[in-house]
Amino acid sequence: MTVTQTPDDLSLWYDRPATDWETQALPIGNGALGAKVFGGVASEQIQFNEKSLWTGGPGSRGYDSGNWTSPRPDAIAEVQAQIDRDGKMSPSAVAAKLGQPKSGFGAYQTFGDLWLDVPDAPANPTGYRRELSLREAVARVGYSAGGVTYSREYFASHPGGVIVGRISAGQAGKVSFTLRTSSPRSDKQVSVADGRLTVRGTLADNGMRFESQIQVVTQGGSRTDGTDRVTVTGADSAMFLLSAGTDYAGAYPAYRGPDPHAAVTAAVDAASAQSFEALRAAHQADYRKLFDRVKLDIGQRTPQIPADRLRAAYTGGASADDRALEAMYFAYGRYLLIASSREESLPANLQGVWNNSTGPPWSADYHVNINLQMNYWLAEQTNLAETTVAYDRYIKAMVPAGEKTAREMFGSRGWVVHNETNPFGFTGVHNWATAFWFPEAAAWTTQQMYDHYRFSGDTAYLRDTAYPVMKGAAEFWLDNLHVDPRDGKLVVSPSYSPEQGDFSAGASMSQQIVFDVLTNSLEAARKLDVDAAFQSEVTAALAKLDRGIRVGSWGQLQEWKSDWDDPGNTHRHASQLFALHPGRQITSGTPEAEAAKVSLTARGDGGTGWSKAWKINFWARLLDGDHAHKMLSEQLKSSTLDNLWDTHPPFQIDGNFGATSGMAEMLLQSRHDTIDVLPALPAAWPTGSVSGLRARGDVTVDVSWKDGSGEKITLRPGKTGPIKVRSAMIGGRYRVHDEQGNEVSASRSGETLSWNARAGKTYTIANEVSVKVTAPADAEPGAGLPPGPPPLTLRPPRNRTRFRKSSDQALDQNLVPPDGPGGPPSATDVPARSMPYRRTG
Repeated sequence: MTVTQTPDDLSLWYDRPATDWETQALPIGNGALGAKVFGGVASEQIQFNEKSLWTGGPGSRGYDSGNWTSPRPDAIAEVQAQIDRDGKMSPSAVAAKLGQPKSGFGAYQTFGDLWLDVPDAPANPTGYRRELSLREAVARVGYSAGGVTYSREYFASHPGGVIVGRISAGQAGKVSFTLRTSSPRSDKQVSVADGRLTVRGTLADNGMRFESQIQVVTQGGSRTDGTDRVTVTGADSAMFLLSAGTDYAGAYPAYRGPDPHAAVTAAVDAASAQSFEALRAAHQADYRKLFDRVKLDIGQRTPQIPADRLRAAYTGGASADDRALEAMYFAYGRYLLIASSREESLPANLQGVWNNSTGPPWSADYHVNINLQMNYWLAEQTNLAETTVAYDRYIKAMVPAGEKTAREMFGSRGWVVHNETNPFGFTGVHNWATAFWFPEAAAWTTQQMYDHYRFSGDTAYLRDTAYPVMKGAAEFWLDNLHVDPRDGKLVVSPSYSPEQGDFSAGASMSQQIVFDVLTNSLEAARKLDVDAAFQSEVTAALAKLDRGIRVGSWGQLQEWKSDWDDPGNTHRHASQLFALHPGRQITSGTPEAEAAKVSLTARGDGGTGWSKAWKINFWARLLDGDHAHKMLSEQLKSSTLDNLWDTHPPFQIDGNFGATSGMAEMLLQSRHDTIDVLPALPAAWPTGSVSGLRARGDVTVDVSWKDGSGEKITLRPGKTGPIKVRSAMIGGRYRVHDEQGNEVSASRSGETLSWNARAGKTYTIANEVSVKVTAPADAEPGAGLPPGPPPLTLRPPRNRTRFRKSSDQALDQNLVPPDGPGGPPSATDVPARSMPYRRTG
């Protein structure tokens, strides 16, 4: 097959149909609905999902939310006593005391497959192309046969609540196909009337009602209803509109709402009354309102080869094709989050919204010992805050179930959830020894909610949505922290560092998460000026809390309170580094950061897809852009499938999201009160720009750079107040002005500028560092130059890393502008990047 057209630089395109769901088919979605497009010529397959179609939960035999089915009043105290006595306890022994078999947990379900069977399909079409445009959120299939071009377009419309497909041809009367569905389940009925195929049923496992409707609309030709299919013959074009739903409702304890029939019918009826062009325009307006906010240029060019070959040829080197894959991967993460997490849906699960099985890996559930949280790391910083509405609703809905678990299992206030959960409030335990006990998860889930406030500054959101959930998670730990007899500090016990080692007291991640939730909750309460007694209680606990940060015998950041770390351990989890990322306890340049680097180096550059993604973020926080880029390249080379999905293996979507987050962290950080611009820029991205990234404090940031040095930083604050910006270019000559060109008076301290910003204004920091070379205009090379070296002004090094001369002799100090920041430019300017200096990391 030959390719007749090359799409733009943000299209995944292929020159053959997909034959495998996981590695090749292309995803579309609108949050609640998802589909995978295969692009077959003779038989098109479109597997589809509705995210609430789950087995398990209420109605499923034996469902208990993971709560103990019989009282164990002394069980936790007995485990604590043994750990106090022996220092540790095996996972199997703890599971025997505190665990129980999982019952009625359930699994995410495929809704089924839609098929388009094409009669007399060509065996050898020409110009075949299958693609997914990330700019448009549209999947396409095209080919030619017998002098006729055939085209298909598919998208999942969020405003319409439907999946839309159009089949067309370059000549009238050339569109013929039969539309049918299939499903691995028998608990359904199929009917057809007036070109509408309806699949309706009740899950045998839990009684959940489900329904999908597919309406076929034709232009020209004929449409014939069968008992379980619709046939189109001789049409000029045809369109199908698919909607699906269940009677799930995210309300404890029943988790049931109205029958889905009315809502599904209304969505399909409304879509059927519109033209394909109108539906596509509404879809793209909705999608591009989110996607177009951020643009990244790292020197990529439009790939001339299909995405599978682009990925296979990727080396992480200097080629424009390598940059193209990286830029596409960044955009793909944002695309996938928009496609799998919108306002009305459940949040993105382990597989986003896509699943072709009735028994997917890990149930395609919500693992909350990192995976759900990682799904949303990119949301705020890459300007997709709206995608977190689904997350917030889900976590809030979990609280009543978690309160019951806290009361019944722990006898405490607050709420709790353990290692993994489902849409039905599973907040208790099971008995897989190394992955059943993680009560810190509830506290961790609230971090995203507080971060949303820190990015937006929305006090109403903090008061009404985030703070009540945060406070409950904090109260749980105020009641459950244990006094460590070794030193009198408050610790988590029993404590388990995911997913390895023995149970102990005060494992580093446990302590760091508790510190995080207590600190965040105290900050929030003070901001809202509420709950004075709670503030006092948290303050007292923080004074006694073990912070979980220790430097061990070989210079590492300890994973446990005891120095048990093995320098040969390359486990995929690096849980002791929570305080570095996504936490904010450890900052670069400190002894603790150096210890984190020792631990991270020992863990190595391998691991699963999501583990590599986490390491991108770690190295970015350590301001090592080159190592962060190395982890990105490792993920793309060995943990990415042909359709650019992340693989654990198998497929898990968190790696896609975590990598996009890590790339953003390389370009912009703001976890404290300073906006750090280009903190970890890798040598592989010497020249480029990014626009639309978000910083905490409600600031939108654009930045451009050349030859490794910042050229221009533009900041658009949404709030009036102090602003602090750090960049290596601020150590040199610069100018600060507003959108009207007026100079802005800013105070400089080293590489940091601060001033009082006004909401709605635009501020620009422009790099004006230059090199002055004075020479006669008619001088020959090497002749007639004035004696002595010319005065030099060099930009300070980016990333606060070292620069070397080409002779490898290290520069001992930075040369600063003789006129100071903002001083007048020299008479003859040559950009500093022309000097023979190169960066070493």
